[in-house]
This record gives sequence, C-alpha cells and structure tokens, in this order.
Amino acid sequence: MKRAGRKRSSAWDYFEQVGANLVRCKNCDAELKYSGGATSAMISHMVAKHHVSVPPRDRDEAPAAWTAPADAEEERASNPEATQQDAAAAERDTPERKRNKRSSVWDVFVRVDEEVHCKLCDTRLKYMSSTTSMIYHIRNKHTESPQSNSVAAPTHAGVTELIRRMIERDLLPIGVVEGEGFRELLTHVVHKYSVPPAGEIRRSIECHYQEKAEDLRLQLAKVDQVALTADFWTAVPLQKYATVSCSFITEDWQGKSAVLQTHQLSSGGRLTAEGVSDMLSCAAQAWGIEGKVSACVHNNREGVLSAPRDAHAAWGYVSCFARVLQLAASDGLSGDVLRIVGAAGRLVRHFGHSPPAGEALEQKQAQMCLPQRKLVRSDKARWDTVCDMFQCLLEQRWAIKAVLSDRTVTSKHEARALEIGDDCWQVMENFAPVLATLKWATTVISAETEVSISNIYPITFSLIHTHLVPKESDVEQVSSFKLKVQKSLKEHMEVDSGDLASKPALIASMLDPRHKHLSFLTPTGRLAAKAKLHELVSQLDAAVANPKDEEQEILVTPDVSRAAGATAATGDTKNTMMLLLGDNYSSSYATDAEAQVDYYLRDIVPSLDINPLDWWRLNGPRFPKLAVLARRYLCIPAVSLPSLLSDAGRRFATMRTRLSPEDVNMLVFMHVNASP
Repeated sequence: MKRAGRKRSSAWDYFEQVGANLVRCKNCDAELKYSGGATSAMISHMVAKHHVSVPPRDRDEAPAAWTAPADAEEERASNPEATQQDAAAAERDTPERKRNKRSSVWDVFVRVDEEVHCKLCDTRLKYMSSTTSMIYHIRNKHTESPQSNSVAAPTHAGVTELIRRMIERDLLPIGVVEGEGFRELLTHVVHKYSVPPAGEIRRSIECHYQEKAEDLRLQLAKVDQVALTADFWTAVPLQKYATVSCSFITEDWQGKSAVLQTHQLSSGGRLTAEGVSDMLSCAAQAWGIEGKVSACVHNNREGVLSAPRDAHAAWGYVSCFARVLQLAASDGLSGDVLRIVGAAGRLVRHFGHSPPAGEALEQKQAQMCLPQRKLVRSDKARWDTVCDMFQCLLEQRWAIKAVLSDRTVTSKHEARALEIGDDCWQVMENFAPVLATLKWATTVISAETEVSISNIYPITFSLIHTHLVPKESDVEQVSSFKLKVQKSLKEHMEVDSGDLASKPALIASMLDPRHKHLSFLTPTGRLAAKAKLHELVSQLDAAVANPKDEEQEILVTPDVSRAAGATAATGDTKNTMMLLLGDNYSSSYATDAEAQVDYYLRDIVPSLDINPLDWWRLNGPRFPKLAVLARRYLCIPAVSLPSLLSDAGRRFATMRTRLSPEDVNMLVFMHVNASP
C-alpha cells in the first residue's frame, strides 16, 4: 500500500520501458531487466555509468543531479529480495551495457548476423558480445590505427575539412554534398556525422581560396619578372573559358608556376585580340604584376594573338610550342597515312568490342610470351596517340594475326575486313620512330619544374635538319610525312626569318648555358644573336641604374686615396697592386656590360643534364646583368599549360569541364595552387 501511494521514481526521467521486463537508458541505450517495480538497477546504472544520483521526486521539485539516492535506500530496505535480483541482473548485463555504450571499433567494423566485417580489409570475425577480437585485429593488421584499446573516431570538423579538400583536388561540383548517395555513404562510414549544406562547404572553400590568393600575391611581390600563359578551353555545354597562369623565378632561382584566374568568355561574341589583351591586362593589374610581365604564351587556335606584339599590351606573345608540334604533325598525317590510321583504329576497336577476340588475344600473348596488354586506340584530338597505337600493334602483330586466322574466333568475312596488308605494316614500322621522336620533343618542352623555352629552337632545328630528313630506306608515305612536317615547322617557327635573333625563345637559348654556343645556327645567325644579347645588356645600362649594381661597382672599384694611406703604412707592394688594379683584375668577374657577355660566352659549356637555374644560382654573381636577363626570359614556359600534356593534366582538363561558371575560377585556382 505504501508503494502504491508513492509518486513515480525519478529514475524514470532517465529510463523508458520497452517490454514487460526490460527498460532502456535514454542516455546510452543500455537495456536492463525490470521486474517487481524496483528501480534500484536503474539508479545504480545512473550512478555508476553517468555519475548522476537520482533522488525521489517531490511534487514541486525537478530532478536533481548530485543529491543522495534516498529512494534507492528505501527500495533496498523495503524489498531486499528484489534488490538482490536487480543487482544480479545488473552484473549479468554489464557486458551488454558495455557493448551498447558504443565502442569506437564500430567505426571500423560492421555487424552482419553473428559475424563482424572489417571495413578496411573485409576480414570476418565471430562476434560474441565482445570487442576484444576486433581491437586485436586493428592492432595487428592496421598499424596506422592508434595502438590503444579503442580506435580514434574522426571529428566532425576533420571530416568536413576532408570533404573540402576532396572537392578542390578532384574538381568536383560543390553540389556533390547534396547528393543522397554521398550523404548515405558518409553517415554509414562516420558514426553520427551530419553532412553540412553546400553553402557551408562553399564558405570554407572561399576562405581557403582567399588565404592561398594572399600567399600568391606576397610571392609575386618579391619577383621582378613574370611570364603569363593563356589557356583557352571549352566546357560542357559550350562554355568558353580562358585560364590565365603565371611563371616566375624566385630569388633563390627556383622555377614556380601558378594559376591566377579563370575568365568566362562571352559565348555569343567572337574572340578578339583586343578582348583577350584587355582580359590579360586586367589579370596582371589585379595581381599587381602589370609592370613585370615579359611575355605571354597562348594556345589560341583561332590565331587571335598571332601578331608578334599587340598594341594593347606591353608584352609580346609567344605561341605554345606543343600547339605548333600538333599543327605540324596534323599537316603530315594526310592521304594514305590517314587511311592506315583508320584501318589500325578499326582493328583495335574490334578487339575492344568483341569479348571472344579479346580473350583469344590474351591467350595468344601468353603462348607467344608477349606483354599482356590491351591494344591502344588513337584519339583524333591527339596525334601522339597514333604513335602509341602503332607501337602497340607492331608489338602484338603476330598475336593479332593468329587470332584473325582462327576461324573459331574470327569469321572469314571479319578477317577480310580487318586484315592489314604487309605494305601497311611496313608503313607503320617506318612511322613509329618518327612519331616517337615528335612525342619525345613534346615531353621535353612540357616539363613543369625545369626551364623549357630555351629548348624550343635547339629541338626545332634538330627535328628539321636531322630527324625529319628523308632516308633512302623510308617508304614513300614516311618521306612525304617528314617533308610536310619540316615545312610546317619552318613556317610556324620562322627559322628563316631575319628577325630570328629577337625571338624570346632564341634569346632564352643564349641565356641557357647549355645552348649558349648556338651550334644549331649558321655563323651569320650566331653573330646576329650575339649582337642582340649585347644590345639587351646595353639597354639595362641605359635604364635607371640598379642600386645593387651601383653598390657592386663601388665595391670592386679601388679607392686610391685610401689605398695610398694603407700602402704607406704597410709598405706591402703586393697589396698595393691589388688596391690599385682591383681584386677582380685577374678573375673572370666583370662589371662592364660588354665584358660580361664575352666572359659568359667563353665560359665552359655545362652538360645537357644540368638545370640551368642551378647554374645561374651559382654563377649569377659573376654576370649580374646577364642574370637579370636570365630571370626575364627563362621564366617563360614553352607551352601554355604544361600539366595538360601529362596524363594527370588530361584528367584535369576533363574534370574542369563539369564545373559551374560561378565556381570554376575558385576551384581551378585551388586545384592547381593548393598543396595536397
């Protein structure tokens, strides 16, 4: 009667009944046995697990947190048998309650029926209401995890930061976080993680963008010369963009490059030289480099910037050399060659689309001890893939012929349509080395971390006078290809122009210690180039004097008045001569502009495997005026965007086409400039 008249225990503020004989803790979801109306087990659970004492509730009193559990004492005194049963049940339920107080190992394992599966390596373990075996597995198999009795779960902020980095590095649309599949994945992998809305992710990326942009501005403020590059590209659907990048050489002679901005071009209007020049000028002004730009490299296909110097800009324009090689190769791939390329492409498609033919080819490769690889198909937009296709077909020629002659795999009609004649195989065999040479040239001038513009004319003249000269053993198609590519290179690179010595690429070759001898030019061409270098150094002298140069000249010019006093005191004839004539009298150091050029050209030519920037880091003090010119011209890249010519760059070109116009500038900037 006394129990029935009492008010309901405060323990029920923390528990709820889920069955006839079960109650569940609202804080940790632990389930306890409940019988006879006793709440002792619940009170003991709150004290032991949550450090909360549960008092009896009076009519006008809310639940207190740290008072003595008087109700529990009364329950124990009035019903000792029930108290013993509840205590025994609590002891039996201790492992269960520990399990329900979620262990962080469940971030690595998932329960499937009576087993647990590791998410990292798919190992399956028996589950017996204990996490010990899972902890041992993580310790022994996944050493990157903390060596403790638990697995550190990622924080909410850490996961959000990883999402931001994923979007920047993979050039994903910011709206990807709104996808139901993406949210479901993260909810499953990261316990109790709530994916933030797209607006929050965008604000995080914008903050990171502002930080990186400020860092880049500080870098650009410290350099004297910068080269711009303009990469014109098209997104889907038909959205035209121009990505403006810059290249420069730091104070310690390190070559650097960075994306400045991506500008959306008008879709309706035609691209004009004035519009592009204004865009580049605005970009230079926005980044504070308008007076430092030495040249702009572009890959414009429409010939808008073909003029050597635009009236609206203070810098010259240089054509992307990769684009020049592409045009030259395209000029050579015509007529019979295109027919052979088409026949080779059909053969590759057959093995790619026919599973029986593909399996038979793999078997023949194994039988003939050939490399196990799939055939390469050419891409119309990239001539270098023709080289890859020819080389792969030549390597697998006899395995291919064996499959085509097997009537259980290839019908007679298919074989007749796909078979390539011996004359075509001969053409491909002759073509492969020529195309490989052009591909090597593209690879060399696409180097992102090394000086590239100084290699343009040495490679061009080597191609024209060595590699593209027809040989007696060449078939007619190959000889015709070589002559056409020769002609195209001569026209685009203006190798016979009287103004060749003024080209930035040739000046860069003279300032590259590996190519300064200009052995690829005629004697007349070398004299003209040397005269141009003297002219440029003289222009530096005519300009406003550089305080550093003045200081250096003062240091090496002897002060005779002070020398006389010092000499009189010491009487040292040797020291007197040094003071009168200067410390650098017998050395190769020179302060006179003409002497600097002469000393530099007579200096030992280093090997081709050195980095010219490393050479200038060591020898720049010997030739201070030439070092200024080296920074100006060697920072110019040979291609508009070197990364686009690599495999990773081609993936980058594909990824950026899916970005929305409002995010493309920020995400392209972060993808290229942000460090991983």
